[in-house]
Amino acid sequence: MTCRVLNLARQPYYRWLAAPVSERELAQAYLANALFDAHRDDPEYGYRLLADEAREASHVACDRTMWRVCRDGRWWSVFGKKRSKNGKRPGPPAHDDLVLRDFTAAAPNELWLTDITEHPTSVGKVYRLNADAGVALAG
Repeated sequence: MTCRVLNLARQPYYRWLAAPVSERELAQAYLANALFDAHRDDPEYGYRLLADEAREASHVACDRTMWRVCRDGRWWSVFGKKRSKNGKRPGPPAHDDLVLRDFTAAAPNELWLTDITEHPTSVGKVYRLNADAGVALAG
């Protein structure tokens, strides 16, 4: 009656009732236990070294599976890189605001503005000053 009320087929229910834990889930649990034991013994190990320890304990899985199990268990190396914070506030300005965000000039050649374009390269960023706009000056 419960299967009919919940609109479930009977066959998968009885299959689950006969074997509530599949072979795959059982193998994943044993792998997670081996990775957890290796992490508890050496918390400075990352997932690659934890995977090597699990392989020595005769657990077979690919690196991606080992990484996923470590990620789900939150077993990271104590020497891991710091994570960036979302919504981080910008740092202080790189220069003084000489015009105090007021871009109106009373006379010609009193205030000049420029545009700096940022170009990413393989070795870092290159900044180019837009020659048509001039140089930022405040008089």
